[in-house]
Amino acid sequence: MISSILAPVQWAQVGIVLGVFAAIAVVLTACILLVTKFCKTQGDEKTEAVLSHLAGANCGGCGCSGCAGFAEKLARGEAELSDCHVTGAEEKQKIADVLGIPYEDAAPTVNVCACNGGDDAADEFEYTGAADCAQENKLFGGRKVCKYGCLGKGNCAGSCTENAASVVNGCVTVNPDLCISCGACLKHCPKQLFRRIPADAKVYVACSSHDRGKAVMDACKNGCIGCGKCAKVCPAGAITMENNLPVIDYAKCTKCGKCADSCPRHSIIKRY
Repeated sequence: MISSILAPVQWAQVGIVLGVFAAIAVVLTACILLVTKFCKTQGDEKTEAVLSHLAGANCGGCGCSGCAGFAEKLARGEAELSDCHVTGAEEKQKIADVLGIPYEDAAPTVNVCACNGGDDAADEFEYTGAADCAQENKLFGGRKVCKYGCLGKGNCAGSCTENAASVVNGCVTVNPDLCISCGACLKHCPKQLFRRIPADAKVYVACSSHDRGKAVMDACKNGCIGCGKCAKVCPAGAITMENNLPVIDYAKCTKCGKCADSCPRHSIIKRY
């Protein structure tokens, strides 16, 4: 019926319109393909090249959900290569070459928990909520009298892809042989207790309390009281007291261990 209504001239006009639309579609498709190819060359290929040299741990220590997200940020210049503590120096140099940026190899590190309280730290009240450090911390800073210390619920251990962190006697400890210094534990600790130290460091400060004297002694058997004895016995002058806590300059430390031996509160731990 339609063919009997439309005149031949009108059919010709319909054909022309359809042909124009078809030509436009072809042109748009070609444009999309060209843009896609250009974007892949300039962006995706660089991201893929960076990703191929990352460690692939997907630990999240860099602040991204995984290595793919970190590679994208690096390719866009929105992240620093030093944010990744898992990828080796050789592969980082290759990434730097891909990105066209300078790279200086950093000394390997491990993470440690700056708390040695745990079961030796007094409780202020009984906590019966979720077994989650972050949730407990929302309730008056947690059950511990010391508001700086580890709550021992193991959020850090749960985030560690290498099973390097574990809760021992109510406090977290890190196995240096398993730790890859990714930083996942740093992100998940509501008390900000984790520190990166040189992988060959012999000692570290296992306390984060800025209180001193009786306040510390009432809160924890192992807490630093800020006596400064460690700084006095250090033959290299590698320890200074800041805000009632010893700070170790590992560039000066000779690994003699005298600071740990002299600490009356066992607040400085020997790693080996």
